[in-house]
Amino acid sequence: MADAASQVLLGSGLTILSQPLMYVKVLIQVGYEPLPPTMGRNIFGRQVCQLPGLFSYAQHIACIDGKRGLFTGLTPRLCSGVLGTVVHGRVLQHYQDSEKIEEVGPGNGQKETSSSFDRVIKETTREMMARSAATLITHPFHVITLRSMVQFIGRESKYCGLCDSIATIYREEGILGFFAGLIPRLLGDIISLWLCNSLAYLVNTYALDSGVSTMSEMKSYSQAVTGFFASMLTYPFVLVSNLMAVNNCGLAGGSPPYSPLYTSWIDCWYMLQKEGNMSRGNSLFFRKVPCGKTYCCDLKMLI
Repeated sequence: MADAASQVLLGSGLTILSQPLMYVKVLIQVGYEPLPPTMGRNIFGRQVCQLPGLFSYAQHIACIDGKRGLFTGLTPRLCSGVLGTVVHGRVLQHYQDSEKIEEVGPGNGQKETSSSFDRVIKETTREMMARSAATLITHPFHVITLRSMVQFIGRESKYCGLCDSIATIYREEGILGFFAGLIPRLLGDIISLWLCNSLAYLVNTYALDSGVSTMSEMKSYSQAVTGFFASMLTYPFVLVSNLMAVNNCGLAGGSPPYSPLYTSWIDCWYMLQKEGNMSRGNSLFFRKVPCGKTYCCDLKMLI
């Protein structure tokens, strides 16, 4: 019980600290660019035309809505985080309790490599079920969070309170409205999890020497690196999920002429891929000008 409470408190603290970052990221993902590009330098020192990064974007939001405006959508996101942590823990605890009953009999004399591989599959499957259950339960709060952020674009006040947002979605879209963008989000989580654990297993088994004294630390580092690599590969699923969650919901940021209406998440995927915008919002610091848009970066204005 104490561990669950500490996880909830830690998760809530990280959610509060990261809220401005997610706010900026979501607005960039939907293609909202209120600030003109400036001349900067890339990692090679070459002068390039680039869009403003995280801090300039956050300052723009603070100038309009104040510093409190940077925490728009925090309440439903906190509810999502707390509920997701509880559901995730309960599902894993259920599997652990079932495993204790099954492990009473003999049959543990397998080879180390085989049992290790089987354990990776078993643990990954359990984690997948726990994450999927948590995502399914908390997705309505995720949708409300995204829509409350995106309404900054058109200066609407349609999704302000949690209860009012729930009533609005149910009245206009029914139950399915709470699960807009769920499929690509689930697919992204599942693919990312299996990629991360599979790559970590291969690295820890065949690339690292088990005789190293700091083997546990090396394995934890490899898990972090493979997790980052897997999240990069599955980022398009996150982008498509967020776009579908706000698409055609009555907000300027999800309706024409600002945003096209997608018939499905697959249609959204193909359109983004055709435009070359599958990584939009992935970077918050070194941001190049999006494909299909032209800007004029005047050097004299920067002097």
